Amino acid sequence: MRIILVTPAGARSRLGNRVTARRWAAVLRSLGHRVSVQTIWDGASADVLVALHAWRSAASIRRFRDRFPTRPLVVALTGTDIYGFLHTEPETTRRSLERADLLVGLHDLVGEALPPEFQARLRVVHQSVSGATVERRPSKRTFDVCVVGHLRREKDPLRAAWAAREMRPDSRLRVLHAGGARDPEWAETARREMARNPRYRWLGEVPAWRVRRLYERAHAMVISSLTEGGANVVSEAVVAGLPVIASRIPGNMGLVGPDHPAYFPPEDTGALAALLRRTESEPGFLDHLARHGAARAPLFAPERERDAWRRLLEGLG
Repeated sequence: MRIILVTPAGARSRLGNRVTARRWAAVLRSLGHRVSVQTIWDGASADVLVALHAWRSAASIRRFRDRFPTRPLVVALTGTDIYGFLHTEPETTRRSLERADLLVGLHDLVGEALPPEFQARLRVVHQSVSGATVERRPSKRTFDVCVVGHLRREKDPLRAAWAAREMRPDSRLRVLHAGGARDPEWAETARREMARNPRYRWLGEVPAWRVRRLYERAHAMVISSLTEGGANVVSEAVVAGLPVIASRIPGNMGLVGPDHPAYFPPEDTGALAALLRRTESEPGFLDHLARHGAARAPLFAPERERDAWRRLLEGLG
């Protein structure tokens, strides 16, 4: 089949939507399909359109459905779709869902946020992790916690830095933050935090190999997001054997499981600080987190994602 995959993130973007589009394109090609990745559908004929983002890709979804009313159309739901635009831009977002033959979600709890009439169309495809194996070698000099995510409101990106301020004076904790700033104001905010908080270091946007190095050297990862559609960095951390400390939101719980032992309420600096103190002072708790992650790791195997897409496309027939 010829498949056109639409993502609103540009070709040079390092945002999650573009990363997902690249990986899905590779998966679909491995299944024998011809795949073109576009930011806006260019009007070319295709057997299937797969559109990331119900709201941002709404024009492409509408135009494809109008031109090819009987051809399969798949809409992949992002966190901003499910937990944002479905409520703030309901008409446009719902129309995209109505036009779709199938909907793709990235974590196990997506269905709970969808209106009932769309739930039967939903298929969950966990984002896989492949590539070089991460050899865990946590720092012995410091207790390092990594944050991997861009500086923007939805990520609540400085929560770990603020929690680090509450550590005891003898704590060895450092927060190492990799991620680009959405705008100059966020960059300045991060620089000001570094100036006043010796436990926080903002690394800026870094290449994939440096992220893997963080996974090797850190003792844990904090994901403090307010909304997530299913962050790939969580899957990466789990597969790398890196313990995860996460905000209690559906997008995180749907990846690491409802019984994960290290959740904190969103925006609760004190609760996160308590978890950081516990992970640093109780090696047994850190090991418990690692074992829990190991039990979830098979969900993110490449062959599982590939099989999910194969079954999804077969179901379109």
